[in-house]
Amino acid sequence: MPLAPGPRKSTRRVPLYEEVAEQLRQKIYDYLLPPGEWIDEPALAEELGISRTPLRESLKLLAAEGLVQIDAGRGSRVTRLTLEDLNQLFPVMAMLEGRCAHDAVRRIDDAGIAQLQALHDAMEAAAAAGDLAEYYRNNYFIHESLQTHAGNPWLIRVTHDLHRILKMHRGRQLLTPGRMAQSLAEHRELMDCIRRRDAAAAEATMNRHLLSQGEALAAYVAAGGQLNVPAPLPREGGI
Repeated sequence: MPLAPGPRKSTRRVPLYEEVAEQLRQKIYDYLLPPGEWIDEPALAEELGISRTPLRESLKLLAAEGLVQIDAGRGSRVTRLTLEDLNQLFPVMAMLEGRCAHDAVRRIDDAGIAQLQALHDAMEAAAAAGDLAEYYRNNYFIHESLQTHAGNPWLIRVTHDLHRILKMHRGRQLLTPGRMAQSLAEHRELMDCIRRRDAAAAEATMNRHLLSQGEALAAYVAAGGQLNVPAPLPREGGI
């Protein structure tokens, strides 16, 4: 299922460093490159079968996105976020994603609404099955799709970059007891705003949704949950 109107076909070849950057992003999300640890560039270049030059270019790209920090004297390491960092990031994302929802509702057509509804229905089914991983996957797609439908390239760029940073930790807030049900209720309200094409209400609803995500993540940490370590979302059986 396409998540947004398909991109125009292009014959432009993707630079090697961009391909490498995408591989490194996935390694970061999978904690194969753990937060806070220095990256062994020679070993990584050998593993990927590339020279150090495209690797360094890809690390510069990830540094611009906030996923990596570069120390000219020591090398590169994956960004390690604290709860304070996340407490500061979520209000910013609430404003940005709220605006994305507002602009998306003003521009979206019936086909776009049907697409979002299909993703929401898949999220409902995952919640009923207690499948946190599938719930998070479809939740993430909805947020990404709304960013695309917003149609503002500058808003999309800023939101997408911060989205990449929060992706390192965002899913684990669903491990807070009761959070999946609360999240689903918020998404139901958001879908109602979208179907009614009420842009202002969609913006306010998305803003509250992101702030409640941040609160749930803080509650997860307060209950002993850890950041910067793998926290796989379980499939089947609920929480």
